[in-house]
Amino acid sequence: MEWKRDWGLTSRVWLTMFLLFVVYIVFIAILSILGIPTLFLFIIAFGMAFIQYFFSDKLVLWTTGSRIIADDENPELHRMVEKLAAEAGIPKPQVAIMQSPVPNAFATGRSPKHAVVACTDSIIRLLNKDELEAVLAHELAHVKNRDILTMTIASFIAMIASIIMQSFLWGALFNRRGGDGASAWIIAGIVAAIVWFVASLLMMALSRYREFAADRGSAYITKNPRALISALNKISGRMDNVPVEAKAKVEGANAFFIIPALSGNAFLELFSTHPALEKRIANLEKVEAELRGY
Repeated sequence: MEWKRDWGLTSRVWLTMFLLFVVYIVFIAILSILGIPTLFLFIIAFGMAFIQYFFSDKLVLWTTGSRIIADDENPELHRMVEKLAAEAGIPKPQVAIMQSPVPNAFATGRSPKHAVVACTDSIIRLLNKDELEAVLAHELAHVKNRDILTMTIASFIAMIASIIMQSFLWGALFNRRGGDGASAWIIAGIVAAIVWFVASLLMMALSRYREFAADRGSAYITKNPRALISALNKISGRMDNVPVEAKAKVEGANAFFIIPALSGNAFLELFSTHPALEKRIANLEKVEAELRGY
């Protein structure tokens, strides 16, 4: 079975972007009614979006402590990625290693031509060849689906709301004028908090579906969904034994990981970036049946 475009993912991307656009327009309208000067905040937000778009791969590598490796540092890993990229019909991305006891992998970059696939040293030791190939194929599926860029764009509105929310919080605390001025700061901060919350929920819903799509993509690339099922079970099982401190250290990159590293923070778990493991396995078993012609 050849790779087929996931129209479910495509429709969800466009729906999410439309809903975020609506939220954005309502947000701006309320701020305008309140008379809040937001020009400088938009300049900051657009500047951050520019950096996030053109340097997102470097930012993710830097925050996770990952290092791009040359072909001769790990020839087998490079050959594996090159073969899988050819199967997926995309250029070979750069390969990076992250030193961490958290067994995981991720992909980043704004396009297939500017992508990086990274994995931790611990996941290389944990998985066998077929399982590691399945995990890398999952990450390459993200690259082929271009959903990494989608999440970067989708995060833009939440980023604006977060900046404004924090700015207006400080403005309310240090506003000495009192009266209507202070009230406007407080209302704007509340509105920004609501917008950030709604935008985050929309992004997380999209993120969960994109993981299903990448799992299916891995199965199509490797023709071996059972290997990814085995890998997900191994990673999930080992994750329970990883020290909380180690998971907390990389928790900020959970949206990129194949399985999130949850440290037990109940608030963060409300914004789950991944579907339940049982649902992912059921999804892969369905793909396995398709590949066998059932």
